[in-house]
Amino acid sequence: MSPAAPRIRRREPVVVGGAWPGHVPPLLRRVYAARGADRFELARPRLSDLLPPDALGGLPAAVALLASAIRDDRHIVVVGDFDCDGATACAVGVRGLRMLGARRVSHAVPNRMVHGYGLSPALVEELAALQPELLVTVDHGIACHAGVAAARARGWQVLVTDHHLPGQQLPPADAIVNPNCAGDAFPSKCLAGVGVIFYVLLALRRQLRQSGAFPAGEPDLSSLLDLVAVGTIADLVPLDANNRALAAAGLRRLRAGQACAGLRALVEVCGRDLACLTAADIGFAVGPRLNAAGRLEDMALGIECLLTDDPQRARELAGILNEINAERRAVQQAMTDDAEAALARAQVDHGAPPLAPCLFDPEWHPGVVGLVASKMKERLYRPVLAFAPAEPGAQVLRGSARSIAGFHIRDALAAVDARHPGLVQRFGGHAMAAGLTLELAKLPAFEQAWQEHARATLDDALLQAELLSDGELLPQEFDRFHAEALRDGGPWGQGFPEPLFDGCFEVLDYRPVGERHLRLRLRHPDRREPLAAIHFGGWQGSAPAPHLHLAYRLQPDDYRGGSAVQLVVEHAVPA
Repeated sequence: MSPAAPRIRRREPVVVGGAWPGHVPPLLRRVYAARGADRFELARPRLSDLLPPDALGGLPAAVALLASAIRDDRHIVVVGDFDCDGATACAVGVRGLRMLGARRVSHAVPNRMVHGYGLSPALVEELAALQPELLVTVDHGIACHAGVAAARARGWQVLVTDHHLPGQQLPPADAIVNPNCAGDAFPSKCLAGVGVIFYVLLALRRQLRQSGAFPAGEPDLSSLLDLVAVGTIADLVPLDANNRALAAAGLRRLRAGQACAGLRALVEVCGRDLACLTAADIGFAVGPRLNAAGRLEDMALGIECLLTDDPQRARELAGILNEINAERRAVQQAMTDDAEAALARAQVDHGAPPLAPCLFDPEWHPGVVGLVASKMKERLYRPVLAFAPAEPGAQVLRGSARSIAGFHIRDALAAVDARHPGLVQRFGGHAMAAGLTLELAKLPAFEQAWQEHARATLDDALLQAELLSDGELLPQEFDRFHAEALRDGGPWGQGFPEPLFDGCFEVLDYRPVGERHLRLRLRHPDRREPLAAIHFGGWQGSAPAPHLHLAYRLQPDDYRGGSAVQLVVEHAVPA
């Protein structure tokens, strides 16, 4: 099965104006302006630029619930979710409430294999042993109608904090804070779950401050921003100016060695340098190790790692998470191989892969189907759904969906659900990622309905993958100064992509690295000194063309050190 061939398209040239500090090189100014940040304040937003919480709907009721629970010493249980955003949100909720005076704060998280997603009736039944009086959901809850109702039936209060898109009806919670609820006036709809609970804590602190709760000085909630940054970046929410302010402040704390013990230990076990940690390091190294616990084991391990203040215990837990992640990678590779074989068979049978593949294997692990869907989406550049039994031998399937630009995956599921009521048990998510549950017996009918919707809404233009390039680098810009400026100029991520350049190079030398990678020595036509490059996954078993058109990133080469830089190739075609 051949991967979809992307097209390199250069961004439209922009005029860079305004007053910029002298330390921001013209290259970085051009990159920022191409992303709509034509002023330094937009390019590098600070905490002082954060949107105030006032416009968040449901906030007064949420703050009143929490302030009352703290005043009356009621038992608050923060209920997390089993991904990185949910784990960091849980840690922020627990740590923040304790900082603000709550003395009885516990936490819980569903086990994917036992309870299913979010605040389910099964989890509520288990939580009864804790005798909670107020449940606070983080990064979930907006779709957990049955679980919220079960908790309320026991006499517990429920505060839902979430960022996922709501359905037609809201759950029967005492208070709901979600910037994506209909009519919510909060200007940024991009907060991750961890960002929502952080905003709730900011509003709660203000309320407590006004009531005179901090005679000796108020707690510094900015100490939680390391966790906010990790959850925000790992959840791939768009990095609008507000999220960039949160993520950048958290990265500064991480680089300064001011992170919690768990995050310091995770960065260490990843082999990354804390002093120059990037958003990419969080997305590709730290986040996956936290996520692995929720995928294969129990996210309680990850949350414990984020809550402990004991460096030794943090290192022990980070080591366990690292081992689980290695196991996750092996499981993912086996499942990905199965998926590629299934799609190859479909291509042979029908001449092309399905328009929106719907994959299932009875041996697959439900915690890893999202990664398989993501990998197949990248290879085919088509929306992909992947299903696995909720548990071995179960007749209920859990599915994950990943999408491409222009095809809103959660809305697509809603459309199928509206046309075929009862086909899908439950679903939820975002434009680019979603989850769903359905009965095994209904999978063929669902697949037919799904393909019908895909044929009606997908066209050839949407199925053409593109790499957006920031154009060519000048010969003098291939240096360490510009590489470090690009690295440190972020945070880069969803909606504010890492700089990518393109140009033609002569191949002076090459050698395979491992089984799949290719190391190159290149010459730029207007530069005498050769350039080192690495193309991960670029070794195809034969010599590359003598001249290549490359899409690449410029990075410091820390392995060689000194003034060395390298090009990290994203795509290569003969020039």
